[in-house]
Amino acid sequence: MNIIWARSIVSVVLLGVLCVVVGALVNVETGLSLAVVLLLAQSLFGTFHKQRLWRLLDAPVYGEVPSAPGIWGEIYYRLHKLAKRWHAQVRQVEQQHSRFIQAIQASPNGVAMLDDHDQIEWCNAISEVHFGLDAKRDLRQHITHLVRQPDFVRYLNSHRYEEMLIMRGMGEKRQNVLSVQVFPYGENRKLVLSQDITELERTDAMRRDFVANVSHELKTPLTVLSGFLETMRELPLSEAERARYLDLMEQQSSRMRHIVNDLLVLAKLEGDNKPASDQMIDMRAVLRHLQDDAESLSSQHHRIVFDADEGLTVTGVETEILSAFGNLVTNAIRYTPDGGAIKVVWQLQGGSAMFAVTDSGLGIPAADIPRLTERFYRVDRSRSRDTGGTGLGLAIVKHVLQRHDAQLEVTSEEGRGSTFTVRFPAVRTARRLPAPA
Repeated sequence: MNIIWARSIVSVVLLGVLCVVVGALVNVETGLSLAVVLLLAQSLFGTFHKQRLWRLLDAPVYGEVPSAPGIWGEIYYRLHKLAKRWHAQVRQVEQQHSRFIQAIQASPNGVAMLDDHDQIEWCNAISEVHFGLDAKRDLRQHITHLVRQPDFVRYLNSHRYEEMLIMRGMGEKRQNVLSVQVFPYGENRKLVLSQDITELERTDAMRRDFVANVSHELKTPLTVLSGFLETMRELPLSEAERARYLDLMEQQSSRMRHIVNDLLVLAKLEGDNKPASDQMIDMRAVLRHLQDDAESLSSQHHRIVFDADEGLTVTGVETEILSAFGNLVTNAIRYTPDGGAIKVVWQLQGGSAMFAVTDSGLGIPAADIPRLTERFYRVDRSRSRDTGGTGLGLAIVKHVLQRHDAQLEVTSEEGRGSTFTVRFPAVRTARRLPAPA
């Protein structure tokens, strides 16, 4: 027997006892009248609280539970406990839902949920960017009315979602590439996942171009070597002709050696993401080395001026700095006609070390300047190979400077020369004490 039956029986028994006592003390009619009045009051009390409970259940407000004596107080108390437990469960579900939504919003991939009619039920911010959607405005809109690319419409209607769809020309500037795949779930609902693979596509294209360029750069000297070897093997040659062919073969083998060495240096730089060390560089030795190499390469065909503050230095890896600066000076000499001038400046500017190479060469078109540090990129392919360059020098410069937190600036005017300026941050700039006499 539960508490409701127990209290009801006790209440009836007490009412009967009371009526019997009153009937014995006064008379039977008075006892019966009292019983009727008490039963009527109990019925009205129960009806009042039933109506009160009805209103509470019809429009519940959490926390507003009335109080009452007796069994109705117990009912209200238990109802309050039940509502409190349900409210805690609802809050827990809401928190889980909120965390789930936050996790999807934090995802680097686009997520869009479609109903059984391919209408948008929900999408995250990345999906909005990928497809040009608005989560609030486009709610319950058919996705093919908003994403109208024929490839996507065919893919969605094909119901064959084993493979991904590659969509090009997406995003605000219509330059992005997306990888899209649909996953069915639930009752004919669909999950549309999208990923921006623009950088992957660009990297893959650069890899293909790099392989093609390396193959082309090595194929030319190999073809020349093969031709000379065939000539020397099959034709009778004089000693002068043989010596000349051997010199040309040495030039081509040296060219291949330089290409391979530059490729190894570039691979090492690209594979080492750690910043350069904080060891102070002996810039006096670096500048002397640069000047000796420049004069040797020029063979007195150019006017070369070095304006250097030898007490100024930077921290980093000396061999890498020498390689980067050497590439800039070498390029200036190679691409400046005989009789031209090259000026090399090493000085403090605005609290930071600055290295600049200015030449009076042919200059660089403005459209080509942003691509100069790409591997094997050449402004003038017909002229560049004659200079003996590998096409990797400025790519090496870029990676060396990145490791040393430095910036490369290029200014040029066609027909009037170019200036390549390297600026180091103040934290890497230092001054070496003068050597004792």
